[in-house]
Amino acid sequence: MSRADEIFIANCKDILQNGVWDTEREVRPRWEDGAPAHTVKKFGIVNRYDLSEEFPILTLRRTYWKSAIDELLWIWQAKSNNVNELRTRVWDAWADETGSIGKAYGYQLGVKHHYPEGDMDQVDRVLWDLKHNPASRRIMTNIYNHADLSEMALYPCAYSMTFNVSGDKLNAILNQRSQDMLAANNWNVVQYAVLTHMFAAVSGLRAGELIHVIADAHIYDRHVPLIEKIIANEPKKAPEFIIDPTVDDFYKFTRDSFKVEGYEYSEFTEKIPVAV
Repeated sequence: MSRADEIFIANCKDILQNGVWDTEREVRPRWEDGAPAHTVKKFGIVNRYDLSEEFPILTLRRTYWKSAIDELLWIWQAKSNNVNELRTRVWDAWADETGSIGKAYGYQLGVKHHYPEGDMDQVDRVLWDLKHNPASRRIMTNIYNHADLSEMALYPCAYSMTFNVSGDKLNAILNQRSQDMLAANNWNVVQYAVLTHMFAAVSGLRAGELIHVIADAHIYDRHVPLIEKIIANEPKKAPEFIIDPTVDDFYKFTRDSFKVEGYEYSEFTEKIPVAV
């Protein structure tokens, strides 16, 4: 069984069996028909993925990993906040008429800050520290900028990464304030597993452990029967993740720099409604 499948099944069963419903509260998200999108949730879930052992992609249903990487590169490489520069349409519901999502996600990573070593944005600071100061306990990013929240179409969900070098391994912690378990959970896990592999590869390190900390892990009311169907599927073996070993510059990775070989998954063709 894929470790990602095992974790996902355990999380979902815990939420469904022991979670708390918000049906008696006013909620912000709405379904396409205008009905309130209520959830059942667990607070404070911590999942650990050993990237040196396997690639954490679900086999219970297909994760479109190429599209997930497209979004990752849009945020972390291009540092963009315009959906017109993104291949997928996952952000369209939050974009304005120009395609902008405001001062969110990639915008925050691209803002330059002053350091003794010079002016750098958050991504370049991580790259600099991994190369020049790998023993540092201060290698992190944070895009939850309170000064700019009013100008963001959506407050960041996955908002902070902390990196730590242990021996020749690069470990990372992803902090997430909110997680839609069906629509986004493995999408985000795959993205930040790939990001950890990318940073490790260009820093002469190996990818180690990815720790995913979720404050509010929830399942939407209309997602419950879909989740129950998915976690009843038979898990399969995790596929092999391959990163182009010739790339030595973070900004030279493309969507074609990665391969996932032997990826087998259960078919799931039902439409997943998204609350906005």
